[in-house]
Amino acid sequence: MKIDSICNGIVLDHIEAGKAMRICAALGLESLDCTVAIIKNVKSEKMGRKDLIKIDEMIDLDLNALGFIDPNITINVIREGQLSEKKKLRLPRELFNIVRCKNPRCITTVEQEADQIFCLVSENPPLYRCAYCDAAYHGK
Repeated sequence: MKIDSICNGIVLDHIEAGKAMRICAALGLESLDCTVAIIKNVKSEKMGRKDLIKIDEMIDLDLNALGFIDPNITINVIREGQLSEKKKLRLPRELFNIVRCKNPRCITTVEQEADQIFCLVSENPPLYRCAYCDAAYHGK
């Protein structure tokens, strides 16, 4: 299989196998007019299997959503066919409107316009708590 290199764009690498489609949905990649290549189950010496996403355009990425879905993703920025920047992610300290509180008594259930805010309280295992009612959200 041949996947062409990109001249100017972004490559999301080291995605845990099976998470590429969730990332596409979270970032709204299906609505882009540029070429987006989703490569699933690529053999990897480091990970065994991984997913990879190539975006043939510079776009703004929601780093908090990416870090929440898979904090091990590497973001490679390509300019004029060359790697110009490499970013490593980590679990975000706060999540804004990425997950919803499941507590039926939380103010965000009644006030639909209220932002869904969760704060990281533990990295291993990942645990977030609602900023309003302290309800737990257990990672992925």
